[in-house]
Amino acid sequence: MSAGEWLTRGVSMLRNASEPRAVEASAAVEERAPRSTRERLKATLRRNQEALSPRVLRRTLAELQAVVDPRVSEVEGARRAHEFALGYAKASPEERRDSWLLMSEQFAPDASHVKAAREKYETAIGTPEEAHAEVRLRRALVSPRARLLQRFAGFPEGMRFLVDLRAELLPHLKSDRRLLSLDAELEHLFSTWFDVAFLELRRISWDSPASLVEKLIKYEAVHDIRSWADVKNRLDSDRRCYGFFHPRLEGEPLIFVEVAFTDGIAGSITPLLDETGPPADLARAATAIFYSISNTQAGLKGVSFGDSLIKRVVEQLKSELPKLKVFATLSPIPGLRSWMAKHAPPELMSALDDPLSLGPKSPHRVQLLSWAARYLGQELDNGRPIDPVARFHLGNGARVEKLNWGADPSPKGLKQSFGLMVNYLYDIKRLDRHRAQLAQGQIPISGAIEDLYG
Repeated sequence: MSAGEWLTRGVSMLRNASEPRAVEASAAVEERAPRSTRERLKATLRRNQEALSPRVLRRTLAELQAVVDPRVSEVEGARRAHEFALGYAKASPEERRDSWLLMSEQFAPDASHVKAAREKYETAIGTPEEAHAEVRLRRALVSPRARLLQRFAGFPEGMRFLVDLRAELLPHLKSDRRLLSLDAELEHLFSTWFDVAFLELRRISWDSPASLVEKLIKYEAVHDIRSWADVKNRLDSDRRCYGFFHPRLEGEPLIFVEVAFTDGIAGSITPLLDETGPPADLARAATAIFYSISNTQAGLKGVSFGDSLIKRVVEQLKSELPKLKVFATLSPIPGLRSWMAKHAPPELMSALDDPLSLGPKSPHRVQLLSWAARYLGQELDNGRPIDPVARFHLGNGARVEKLNWGADPSPKGLKQSFGLMVNYLYDIKRLDRHRAQLAQGQIPISGAIEDLYG
């Protein structure tokens, strides 16, 4: 055998030996990378863990395209959307996910149209054609996906369908970025559809329908409602509870706030939740305490109406009870313990196993209050307070007013924040000033909070 033949044979043997590994590696990559709906629609067989076969996927796409067919009326489009929603309700979670992927990937704006419209707009800037070019660009940016979702909102239960769809979709966004465009489209549409101008403020009382009271129990997110006596206490004549309602989600509060009336700013949740406590004298009450604010619809995440709710409630309360002068919260600090676990000295964390046993002069108690004050008054992430409840109230124009020791001795309160609670003060005349201060990277705080820094 010549040297050339020997080399050829050797290379051939090496190539043949490596081919199975190459095939295995290719299969492994194939296993890891899910196919796009575009690839699946062209295929014959399903692969790996795909829920819908290519044939059923094509049929599902055709059903969605029929919903948004420009040749049919809004009424007919809504009827087709309703038919699709009925089938969707019977689908498995995996099959629903394939529907999301179709909505996300197959109903995007036409990239070539967007590019052409943008180029014409940029060329037209400063000319008499600028406004027309902008209109064409705006139209090019409207995706078929938006029109599809609008058709779903056209039938009576359509809004409920879309809100529930997004609630189910949200937990999957981190693991599948292909769904981000569908989520962004839903959030954008919800921000318009659930604008506060379309919401109705209603009082929820013990005399409200039982179905509504049951939803209050279900959605309470701050202080769990323990019994019917508990909920009656919160809805009694000396308390107030208000919620925002949308006409297309009848009987469903989108967000609600519970209010108690006191002589001064409350420093503990225990008396406010005491079912046997004496009723408040509304004729003498000078302070309104917002002690629980709960969002009820996970699918409306990112749609903000809490600011407007508090403003509307303050206006309502002032008109009903003119002697009210102070509006404040008694709020949890849900992120405190986890933040301190990362930043505070380990020996301090060990000393806080039983915080309620620490006396007023205990150095560990002083240190805990100092760390909590810094957490609420100094810690920002991208210019926003890191605590979610602080972010909400400070974004509304409140200020951090006072820390309260042992204010929530419940297991939940101890787990979240060592039993600490905080008052946020809503000074109606200074809300805009506080917002401006926060926008400049400075958290509005009282002197009492600043004194705790140590």
